[in-house]
Amino acid sequence: MGNVDLYKATYGPLLMDVITVPSPDCYLREPGESWSEYSTRQFAHMEATLAAHADEVAAVIVEPLIQCAGNMRMYDPCYLTLLRAACDRHGVHLIADEIAVGFGRTGTLFACEQAAISPDFLCLSKGLTGGYLPLSVVMTGEPVYQAFYDEYTKLNAFLHSHSYTGNPLACAAALGTLGIFAAEPIIERNRQLAQQLASSVAHLADHPHVVEIRQHGMVLAIELAKNKTTREPFDWRERRGLRIYRHALSRGALLRPIGNVLYFMPPYVVTPEEILLLAQISTEGIELATCD
Repeated sequence: MGNVDLYKATYGPLLMDVITVPSPDCYLREPGESWSEYSTRQFAHMEATLAAHADEVAAVIVEPLIQCAGNMRMYDPCYLTLLRAACDRHGVHLIADEIAVGFGRTGTLFACEQAAISPDFLCLSKGLTGGYLPLSVVMTGEPVYQAFYDEYTKLNAFLHSHSYTGNPLACAAALGTLGIFAAEPIIERNRQLAQQLASSVAHLADHPHVVEIRQHGMVLAIELAKNKTTREPFDWRERRGLRIYRHALSRGALLRPIGNVLYFMPPYVVTPEEILLLAQISTEGIELATCD
């Protein structure tokens, strides 16, 4: 469903045809334009696409607030508010992929909460088990449930499963994780840690090769470029991110830049001291990776 060329080029013959719409990626906003202004302006593409294709589109799928595999690019919650209204208006389902951004990662339990919306389908994984065991779920609402609920003899059941569906060990891990969320102030602690993340790298805003520092909750990304003024990127073949990665390993930290984007997506048990250490190591790595 995504639009990462590396994936699509490799698996193109196996993929279904989908309609893609320009992203509300706020890195591309004009100077002086706010996140909300740009996200609202970009929604015109989605509105036009739905108006033209609503009769043949089953659903719109979106990764709320952060396009993780897409260089950790981010956008304003207002886009989701507009999208929910448009999907309702055109009779199209809304699917929210919160596999990476769910369970407190963006500052609320689910990213969609920041737009005060509820999708028709919610895809969850990763944080559901705290990463201990693989488990994913797709949640939906009463209208979809009722569409498949009928007399047994009509064979309307929504049957889509495989051998490991509902794995008891993975489900036990999920219940344990959900129990921690219920018993402890995870979201409140995350908000404090997010502030710590922001302050720990604030000094990098003045770095000659740091174009943008962006953040949603416990996800912070630092965009590097060859030219800060023109935003000309480093040649991807130079593998600047790999230099940062190797330096971090030598200092006992595991960082995994996506191309020219260095990002923090730490576990919720990270301490303020560890955040400061990561910021220090990242600063050193950025200096080494951009010094020539």
